[in-house]
Amino acid sequence: MTAAPPTAEHDGGRRVSPAPEPPRRRWRPPERPLGPIGKWVVVFILGAFVLNYWIASRSLSEPPRILIPYSPLFLDQVRDGNVERITSKGGSLQGLFRRPVRYPPSGSDSKNAVRFTTLIPSFANTAALSQLLEEKGVVINAEPLDSGAAWWETLLFGFGPTILLIGLLVLLMRRGRGGLGSFGRSRARRYQATSQRVTFDDVAGIDEAKEELTEIVDFLKNPDRYRKLGGRIPRGVLLSGPPGTGKTLLARAVAGEADVPFFSMSASEFIEAIVGVGASRVRDLFSQAKKAAPAIVFIDELDAIGRSRSTGQVGGGAGDEREQTLNQILTEMDGFDPSTGVIVIAATNRPDILDTALLRPGRFDRRVAVQPPDRPGRHKILDVHTREVPLADDADLDRLAGSTPGMVGADLANLVNEAALLAAKRGHERVSAADLNDALEKVVLGAERKIMLSPADRERTAYHEAGHAIVGMMSPAADPVRKVSIIPRGVALGVTLSSPEDDRFSYDEAYLRTLIKVALGGRAAEELVYGELTSGAESDLQQLTSIARQMVGRWGMSPAVGPVTVLAQDGRSAFFPGAAAPSEQTQQLVDQEVRRIVDEAYEDVLALLRDHRAKLDALAFALLERETLDGPDAYAAAGVDRLLPDEDRRDTAPTPA
Repeated sequence: MTAAPPTAEHDGGRRVSPAPEPPRRRWRPPERPLGPIGKWVVVFILGAFVLNYWIASRSLSEPPRILIPYSPLFLDQVRDGNVERITSKGGSLQGLFRRPVRYPPSGSDSKNAVRFTTLIPSFANTAALSQLLEEKGVVINAEPLDSGAAWWETLLFGFGPTILLIGLLVLLMRRGRGGLGSFGRSRARRYQATSQRVTFDDVAGIDEAKEELTEIVDFLKNPDRYRKLGGRIPRGVLLSGPPGTGKTLLARAVAGEADVPFFSMSASEFIEAIVGVGASRVRDLFSQAKKAAPAIVFIDELDAIGRSRSTGQVGGGAGDEREQTLNQILTEMDGFDPSTGVIVIAATNRPDILDTALLRPGRFDRRVAVQPPDRPGRHKILDVHTREVPLADDADLDRLAGSTPGMVGADLANLVNEAALLAAKRGHERVSAADLNDALEKVVLGAERKIMLSPADRERTAYHEAGHAIVGMMSPAADPVRKVSIIPRGVALGVTLSSPEDDRFSYDEAYLRTLIKVALGGRAAEELVYGELTSGAESDLQQLTSIARQMVGRWGMSPAVGPVTVLAQDGRSAFFPGAAAPSEQTQQLVDQEVRRIVDEAYEDVLALLRDHRAKLDALAFALLERETLDGPDAYAAAGVDRLLPDEDRRDTAPTPA
C-alpha cells in the first residue's frame, strides 16, 4: 500500500510547526475536454432547444389574417351572407368568412383566407352596420377572437419539454444507470470468489481441459514461483468447442479455484449503434479488472466481435464499430504488464473464423479444446447434476450414460431436470429409472402427441418404422436398435431409436453407407408393401442426402471426385476464410455421385426387405398391437438374434418370437 505524502501536520513522525496558510483562491473545477459522447450530448441539447422553440412558435402563433377594406369588400361580404362571425375591439374588427376570399384580387401579395381583419371608420354608421349584421345572422363577440398567448404560456410550451428532458438526462447521468452516461461503461457482471463459487468439482467430463487450466490457477495463486524462473503466464486462453460443453462453467471454475474476482461479459454486449462505444466499454472493463487484480476477464461468444477482418467479409470496414472494438481488445491485451495478474479467458464455438491477430502469441496464445464427453465423462456429469436429486435404487446412471452418446453437459443437465419434473408430476418421492428413460425419450424424440391416427395410417406407420428397424437389425455395421414406436412424437408419426454401444470418434465408409440404408428402410418398406410412396420419409431423405453429400464433397469417399474437399464446411459461403465455391462441373459431379450412392443403397435395402419380408410383417404386427417396443422386445418380435457387428446376420436362422 502506498503511503500518503507527508503534510504540514505530519512529516515522518516528527511534529513541526504549521506551515503558513497560502492565499485563498477561488476554487475552479478542473477543465476536462469533452469526449465524443459529451460532444454529442451538447449537440443533442442545442438541437432539442431549437426544435422545441420552432414547434412552439408555430403552434402558439396566430394563424394568418388578411387585411381587407371596410367598404366595399367587408360590407359586400356581409350582404352576401359570407361572414360567419366577428369580434370587435375598439375600431378594429376580426372575423371569419364562410368561404375563402382572395384579397387583393391579383398580384404577388394576393392571399386566399377565411380569417380577416378590417378597421371601422369613425364616420361609419354603426347602427346600420349592427342592423345588417343581425339580419344576416352574423355572430358578434365583444372579446378578441385571437388575443394571443401570454408570455408564461409561450415559455411553458416552448421550453418546458426541453427542460424536462434535460433534467431527466442529467438525473440518469448522475446516477450512472442507463442513458448516455453509461454508454461507455462496461456491463460486465462481477462474481466474487466468495459468492456463487464454482470449482473444478462442479465441472466433470472434460478432464483434459481442466488439466490444461490447472497451470492458470497455480499462477494466480503462486505467481512468484513462475516469475523467479522468468516464466510468463499466457495472457489469453481461448476455450473452443461445441455449444453446451461447459466453456463458461469451466472459466468460472478457474476463478473459483484461484479465489479471484471473475468479470463475465458477452462479446455482443460491446456493440452499440454509436461508433466508439464498444471500445470505451473494453477500456472500462480492463480498467476494472486491473484494479481488482488478480482477476479473470471472461468474454463469451468471442466470434461476435473477433471475426476475421478479411476484405471479402461482409460487415468489414475500417470505420465499423465491431472492428474498432476488436482493435481495442488487441490493444488492451498488448498493454498488459507481465506482473499484472489479469488473465483473459474467451469462449467460442467457431475458432476457425477468428481473426489471426487474436490467435498470435502474446494474445490468445493458449487454446483449450472443450469437446463432448465420452461415456465415463457423461457418467461423471450425471453424478454432478444428480447431487441434489434423490434417485431410486433402480436408477442406473452408467446405463443412462451409455444411452446418451453425443450429449454434452447442457443436454445431460436438461435430461436430469426433465426426469425430476416427470417424477414430481407422477407423485414419486424419488427419480426412478422409468422417469430417466421417459425423460430421455422426450429430449431425444420429442413429447408425445395425443392425435388419433386412422387404421390405415397406423398400419403404414408401423411398416415404415419396422422397415427402419429391420434394416438396422440385419446390417452388420448398424447401431443396435434401442426402441421402436408408432406413437406420434414431435413432428414425427413414429420413431426408431438406434445408438452405438461405445462412443464413435470417426466414421468409416461402411458405417456411413449403413446409416443411409437404415434411413431408406422406411421408404423401401412402404414401396414393398403398398406399391406407392408417401411424404412420411421427408426427414429421412434430408438426413441421408446430407450424409451422402459430405461423403463425396468433404470426406473423399468417392473415386470420381477423389480425396479433395469441394464443399464449404458447415454451409459457409465463399466469403468466409477456408471456403471456396466449387465449379459448375465439380458441383454436377458431386450431385451424380450422391445419386449413385443413394441409388445403390436403395437397391440393397429393397433386396434385404424382400428376403426378410416375414420379419418385417412380424415386427409391424407387434407394433400395431403394442405401439412401443424396447430393444430386446423388438428383436424378439422380428425373430432376430442381436449379434456382434462382425457376424453376418443374413446367414443366421431367425429365432422364434
